[in-house]
This record gives sequence, C-alpha cells and structure tokens, in this order.
Amino acid sequence: MVAASQPQASEAGRDILAQGGNAVDAAIATAAVLSVVEPTGNGIGGDAFALVWLADGTGSGKLHGLNASGHAPAGLTPEAVKTAGFDEMPLHGWTPVTVPGTPAAWAELSRSHGKLDFAKLLAPAIRIAREGFPVSPVIAKLWARGERQFRAAATDPAVAPWLEAFAPRGRAPRAGEIHRNEAQARTLESLAASHCESFYRGELAEKIDAFSRETGGYLRATDLAGYQPEWVEPISVNYRGVDVWEIPPNGQGMVALMALRLMEGFDPAVRDDPELLHRQIEAMKLAYTDGHHHITDSAHMRTSVESLLSDAYAETRRALIKPTAIDPEPGEPQAGGTVYLATADADGNMVSYIQSNYHGFGSGVVVPETGISLQNRGHGFSLDPGHVNTLAPGKRTFHTIIPGFLTQGDTPLGPFGVMGGFMQPQGHMQVVMNLVDYALNPQAALDAPRWQWMGGRKVGIEPGYPLHLIRDMAERGHEVTMAIDTTAYGRGQVILRDPQSGVYCGGTEPRTDAAIAVL
Repeated sequence: MVAASQPQASEAGRDILAQGGNAVDAAIATAAVLSVVEPTGNGIGGDAFALVWLADGTGSGKLHGLNASGHAPAGLTPEAVKTAGFDEMPLHGWTPVTVPGTPAAWAELSRSHGKLDFAKLLAPAIRIAREGFPVSPVIAKLWARGERQFRAAATDPAVAPWLEAFAPRGRAPRAGEIHRNEAQARTLESLAASHCESFYRGELAEKIDAFSRETGGYLRATDLAGYQPEWVEPISVNYRGVDVWEIPPNGQGMVALMALRLMEGFDPAVRDDPELLHRQIEAMKLAYTDGHHHITDSAHMRTSVESLLSDAYAETRRALIKPTAIDPEPGEPQAGGTVYLATADADGNMVSYIQSNYHGFGSGVVVPETGISLQNRGHGFSLDPGHVNTLAPGKRTFHTIIPGFLTQGDTPLGPFGVMGGFMQPQGHMQVVMNLVDYALNPQAALDAPRWQWMGGRKVGIEPGYPLHLIRDMAERGHEVTMAIDTTAYGRGQVILRDPQSGVYCGGTEPRTDAAIAVL
C-alpha cells in the first residue's frame, strides 16, 4: 500500500512494489514523483526525514530514523545577515537557503535498505517531468499563490528564474493544464546516474555554487560536499498503551509527544466534549511554547529530550491547564509547504516519510537550467545570540517536518503523518487521539475536523465542529475564528497493519488531491 497526496505519486510507488521493490524503494519513487507534481510544497532542493520499520519475518522488527535536514552554509553568520540589512531571517532570497538534504535522503535510504537499482526508482519522476502532468486542483490554487508572490520579487536576480521554471506561460498553470519541466527531468537523470552524488560533489553542485556566487548567495560547493544525512534513534512516548514515535530534535516531533503526555493525564471523555477540546488546545500551547524555547540542532540543545518528556515535567505543565485559556510561558525542566507519504510492503516493512521546501516553493531561488527550487529552511533561525536556535554556520535549525509511527510493544501498527508547517504536531496529536482514544479507522481519523492553535489565545477551527463547542471555547477566553482555507489545517496519510491478519488499512487526506494505491 502507498498513501500520498497525489495519485501519480501513489501509483509510482505501487508500480515499484509490483516490480519487486520493498517499502523503502516505493517511498523513494513516490517522493521523487511528488517533487515533480507538487512543487508547491517540496522538491529536490528541500529537506527530508524518515521513520523506517524493517520487519524481521517474525511479526516484529526495528524502527530506524533518518534525519536529512541540512545545515547553514559556512558563510551564513548573524553578522552577514545583519550586514545585508536584515533584523531577522528573511523568508525569500538566498539568505534563508540551507544545504538541501532531500537527494541525500533518497540515496541513503536506497543504499541502506532498498532492493532495486536506484535509477529505476527515479524513472517515473523523470518521465512525468519530461512528458508533463495535469496539475491537480488544490496544487493549482497553491501554485497561483506562489506565482503572485514571486512575480512581485522577480527583480531579485536569484528569484527571476522561478518564473521561467514554474510559470512558462507567463502565469501559473491552471487545474487540469499540463505542466512540463525538461530541466527538472535532466536534473533527475543526473541524480539517478550518480546516486545523487552530482548534487553534492558533481555537476549540479558546481551549478549551484556558480549561481550563488553570481547572485549574492552564501551556499558553496564546499557546503554541499560536506553534507551527509544522519541515522538517529527515534524517540517515543506511550499514550494509553500505544507507543507514538517521532524523530528527535532538531525536528518538532517532540512537541506532539509533550502534548500527548499532558493529555494522557486526563480522561479522554467523548470527542464533542468542550472540556476535552479546551484541554487539547491548552496542552498544545504549552508543548509548543516549550518546543520553541528548547528545540534546536541536537548538538546545541541545552535541555535533554528525557527531561522534557519526563513524568515530573509533564505533571508540572499539566497543572497549568485551567478552565479558561492561558498565555503560557516556557518551562524549565530539571536537567537530565511539505509532502508526507506512507508505504508498506508484503513483508511488513513500512516507511513514514516527509520532505519539504518549508514555505511553499521555498526561497524562490531557482538554479537556472536545473528546475531546482531551493528551500528557505533557514528562516527558522533566530538572530538573537541568547536564543537556543540562534543562527550559526554548520548548524541545523528547528525543523517543522515530522514523520510519525505507531507501535504496540514490539508489534508495528504503522506510519502516519500530517504535513503543514507548524500545524504538524497539532495534527499528529489530533490524529493519534482519534485513532487511540476513539478507535476511528485511518480514513475517519483524517476526515475529522481539526483545530489549530495560532499563537496567543487565537484558535482556528474547521467547519464541522458543533456550534456549542465553538461557543464554549469563546466563553473560556479563546479567540476563535472559523477556517476558510482548510489546506492550512494539515494534509495527512495513515497506514495501519492488522497484527493478526497482516492486512493494511489506509486513510488519505480529504483536504488535498490525495490517493491510496494498493497492490
């Protein structure tokens, strides 16, 4: 089974399974196609994370974590940013560009755990980029939004190539129109032939370096050559008998785990109970406040993961949840535009995978004649020297993209994820509670309306929540707004495996143009 936000991507992964590939091979092929057909949220110039369950043939196995987020270039310092006239990290242009990790993620996953030849995995993406694809409705809407944004910034020579690559008709493609990107097809062919070496230590690296030097960027070939993704030990909490797994910092997955720890201390009641919704919002506010205060590159963390997830700290933070809305401050525990996909094969291997350019198309910087749109992940850095996430060369910033996975004891249940910037841990918590507390199947868990904490006491709520809940939230001091654009409320995928039968049950996101493909 393959669940992804675009039908052609899901089908590519399924076809790789049919050719004898495993779940890892399918994930790579699906991700590569997504980089072509959904450029509004991800691409070759972005970052990636993965949780990979490798079955041992007995119904058990081991979960592995891959951190393929990139670091700040050697020349990107707070002093350089301030000299360029910025008081904070900008959203677009060269300044927020960090080393992309996505190609390295594909190559490393294939090298470590794949079965098929790497070039075969990228073949569907190459064909689709060259022959073209019909742009899906939600993506057409997001594409038009990006076109307006980057047309206004086209005086920047680093951003000007974006229009040639992604608006060749003089505008963004409309829903149903065919979009082709020959330059991207050639880039994917180079990656396929070199096992992605050309991006970090070859012809593509040279092109990126040359364009960066020509247009005032910081990224250099030496930054690319020094990059390697990192295998990490996933972190988890047990939520009512189910282990919920995330990637450790620099990812924000720990925010979801901290919020679940707080909610575990309350009776789950019923889904439409006002007290439950209020507590969910308050738990997420507390967890996010802590996350932004403590989470950064693991090498620069001042507080341990263990202390933030400890029983004692959870009890202290849970006690702050009152009957009315609060404005939380970070605690001090004792020392101690994104795509998501899920794949599963006949042997019980499963992959939870996410890759992103961060904000939409990313920085807007497109390397000419490559189709590579570079991420703007560095926007997340702080220029405050006292902040834990302050910018430093070679450092990885606080990261929003997070894959999730569920197990029960030694038994794998399956991958899940909800893409969408700072909505992601909020979506993770809500989907996990729907699955665990209310026994919803994967599709129902994703279909359910969501809420989103938006800072301070501001809360957005999707249509579908009962009116009495919305009134109750307002009476408790929450500043409630009804959602108009539901794409901002996360786009998720879930695959769960029945431990007895081995049958997979999948759910796919109704807020986008998603699909499940089954072999």
